[in-house]
Amino acid sequence: QVQLVESGGGLVQAGGSLRLSCAASGLSFSSYDMGWFRQAPGKERDFVSAINWSGGSTDYADSVKGRFTISRDNAKNTVYLQMNSLRPEDTAVYYCSATSRYYGGTRNPNHYAYWGQGSQVTVSS
Repeated sequence: QVQLVESGGGLVQAGGSLRLSCAASGLSFSSYDMGWFRQAPGKERDFVSAINWSGGSTDYADSVKGRFTISRDNAKNTVYLQMNSLRPEDTAVYYCSATSRYYGGTRNPNHYAYWGQGSQVTVSS
């Protein structure tokens, strides 16, 4: 059974930092590309960032480029999202997800087969 478990969310003031972690089990982690998405109340689930299976290729939404950094440790079956210079508009539930390497770093949430339960990030102004 595949499990993706996020941790590291919380409440932070604008300008602060958080690091999200996502621990994977039940799948061959190094064979999957990984992504982070977020969903604010009343809004659709939006792409935030993705990293390919080796960590050699990354992608970011324009809204987070230069502030967020995605990384992975295949030995620990874990993907991370370092979030700096946080803004109130970053407030959302953040989801970790896994997709087949076949899609080559997709931003489409429909291409992601596995999802975590989500971690709340709240940025106060």
